[in-house]
Amino acid sequence: MSEALRLMAWLSPGYPVGAYAYSHGLEWAVECGDVVDEASLTPWLADVLELGAGRNDLILCAHAQAAARADDAAGLSDLNDLALALAPARELHLETSQQGRSFLDATRAAWGNEALLRLGDGLTGAVAYPVAFGLAAGAYRMAPGPVLAGFGLAFVQNLVSAALRCAPIGQSAGTRVIAALLPRVAALAATIPDLTLDDLGSATLRLDLGAFRHETQYSRIFRS
Repeated sequence: MSEALRLMAWLSPGYPVGAYAYSHGLEWAVECGDVVDEASLTPWLADVLELGAGRNDLILCAHAQAAARADDAAGLSDLNDLALALAPARELHLETSQQGRSFLDATRAAWGNEALLRLGDGLTGAVAYPVAFGLAAGAYRMAPGPVLAGFGLAFVQNLVSAALRCAPIGQSAGTRVIAALLPRVAALAATIPDLTLDDLGSATLRLDLGAFRHETQYSRIFRS
């Protein structure tokens, strides 16, 4: 099967990972007025992508893919522990761990090859989403470039979908936001193969604080 088709299937909104249930702090940003329209949503998403979880997740995904290609089960386990520890709030930990476990279980059941099944056996508890995705891509020896670019774009698209449901923008504006951020996704993905785990880090403190506040937000539709 075409590698591109497999990647599209794994990143489809219909893939059973539950991404639709999470806003990655966007619901609080809308509630407090940080994001009110297309003009404020675009830079908010750019910061999350380039300075926050988007960049970190791509680094983790790349290293998980490399570890899977090297059949390094111990390295995958250590990487997963690090990825889970990087989640700055309970809801953000849930966001990555629930999606990661759901992705790994669904992919092993439907697409499991020998490497994916064997390496997946070593991740028995919570699994960070980028580690699960990188593991699957590495087990299938997929090209890193499209995997990273596709994973980054899916991250942005899910948050735009959340913005549509939070209602600060409509569908036409959402499409423009994705188009505006697409070159930035590609540029970021191109830098990732040269980065080490020492390059992990984020600077989205207001988002992190908002994730704490979202836990007690009075009216909410998302889990993060």
